[in-house]
Amino acid sequence: MPLKNDRVTVRDARIDDVETVHQIYAAHVLTGLASFEEVPPDLDEMAQRMRDTQAHGLPYLVSTMIQGDGQNVVQGFAYASPFRTRSAYRYTIEDSVYVASDAIGSGHGSALLGDLINRCTAMGYRQMIAVIGDTANAASIGLHAHHGFVETGSMPAVGFKFGRWVDSVRMQRTLGTGSSTPPDDFRA
Repeated sequence: MPLKNDRVTVRDARIDDVETVHQIYAAHVLTGLASFEEVPPDLDEMAQRMRDTQAHGLPYLVSTMIQGDGQNVVQGFAYASPFRTRSAYRYTIEDSVYVASDAIGSGHGSALLGDLINRCTAMGYRQMIAVIGDTANAASIGLHAHHGFVETGSMPAVGFKFGRWVDSVRMQRTLGTGSSTPPDDFRA
């Protein structure tokens, strides 16, 4: 069931959303530091990434808002991916959230991240990691802090984009009971 607030609706992404998802992401790649990709993936690659995420049973979400003309338009997207592939990391998930530049500050990022947290918690994940490009990315750092993430460190100058070195910030949030109890499938 889609999550709704007064203006924003969050729902599972569909393959027919991929063109708008691609446009949002391409703008971030070409103009910002949220992604360390330097060349936007093509539409087919974005569609494959969406299918791969969903095939692994992980959430891939879009946020929409009804425009003045009555159309419900995708304004942002978010998804969860494995933090690392080695088995001991299986209870830790990484989030990614992207919002169209003309919709930043209108609640899309918060609605997407909130729904992503709820879904990953319900799936049994215990930690969520945010890897944020650029220590000056106050919007993303603030969004994550608002949702209970704490900064666990930064990695100076790990990327080089737009002719300058770029830092990466790590933030983390406990999901469910976190590390206070063993996972449901733990066998002593």
